[in-house]
Amino acid sequence: MAGRREVSSIGHVDVLALVQTDRQCISWVRTCSSGNRTGRRRQCLARQSPLWSVVEAKWQGSVSAMGKASPGNFFEDFRLGQIIDHAVPRTVSGGERAVHHSLYLSRFALTSCDAFARSCGLPASPLDELAVFHMVFGRTVPDISLNAVANLGYADCRFLRPVWPGDSLRASSEVIGLRENTSGKTGIVWVRSSGINQNGETVIAFNRWVMVRKRDAGAPATAPTVPHLVEFVPPGRIPVPPGLDFTRYDFSQAGETYRHGDYETGEIIDHLDTVTIDESDHLAATRLWQNTARVHFDATIRPDGRRLIYGGHVISLARALSFNGLANAQLVAAINGGTHANPCFAGDTVRAWSVILDRTETRAPGVGALRIQLVAAKAGTEGTEVRNESGAYRPDILLDLDIWALIPV
Repeated sequence: MAGRREVSSIGHVDVLALVQTDRQCISWVRTCSSGNRTGRRRQCLARQSPLWSVVEAKWQGSVSAMGKASPGNFFEDFRLGQIIDHAVPRTVSGGERAVHHSLYLSRFALTSCDAFARSCGLPASPLDELAVFHMVFGRTVPDISLNAVANLGYADCRFLRPVWPGDSLRASSEVIGLRENTSGKTGIVWVRSSGINQNGETVIAFNRWVMVRKRDAGAPATAPTVPHLVEFVPPGRIPVPPGLDFTRYDFSQAGETYRHGDYETGEIIDHLDTVTIDESDHLAATRLWQNTARVHFDATIRPDGRRLIYGGHVISLARALSFNGLANAQLVAAINGGTHANPCFAGDTVRAWSVILDRTETRAPGVGALRIQLVAAKAGTEGTEVRNESGAYRPDILLDLDIWALIPV
């Protein structure tokens, strides 16, 4: 009888005797057991059915089987202003850097070589800033996006302090926005997440928004609150690592001669190289960052039976590809905004290009900043436009990322 569905109708209420999944059964009985008007009415009608005892028994068995395991938070579990301290802090080592470089072929000198970093005023080579992003992001997933349909975008992400091997990172998030989707099956959750080191110093802070499934499509919608997010980090708020000094910068060791003044606003740089994404690489990356979102592992979650590539994997891949033409853009100081425009799957071949949006100098000696639109798209299509005539993203566009990167003047 496993997997069979029987329906007994009482008025307009359907009692599910044997539902397709235990999670559905738990959700149904919890709704019938709730104290609100809908719950009381369903309970009154449902208990008239001879199949109710079967449903209830299945529910009890499911709860017993789940034991202490957590199904994660669904959309209706979030509350505006809610503070979530995420579990499992992590101490980082050089291993994360080595695996990050092997997965994405990242070659930026400052995060590759201690001697080069010391020549730029730092005590040693810091961990790649995007590796820090992934690591903190991964802490948040079990509480924020375990039941996500997709991670949608980012804003106002600032890399506030370098992370060194031996640092221990924990994460905390605040719910800053909620809006149910018109389908009633999902909603958008906005959070402000922070990564904090062992000294209590915030090393990274970012906003992100994610589409999360509802536990019960019939649950009443919360009042929508959409947060106001800044369009970009203003030049005065661009973080620069303490001590960073590019006045003795070695261009030959970095790999290119282009500096801050060599880039023009509006300039487009095609990074030329392409990479085909493998399931093995994607899964290795997602496990490395301890990102447990089900859509990345379980092929049965999506109707098309495909595992969704973690959006951060595409970000790091595009950043690594940008080395060809932007090798001296050594550090990502901020992510102004970002959108995962279309889903990415194993077998997709990715290309990348950059558009120079703005330039500014910083107070650090010899250090300037470029504002860059970094785009990742499926290879095989022409052009560098990201949107079609109607203003929607082209179907081949995977990532539209707006960053500030630090570069010698």
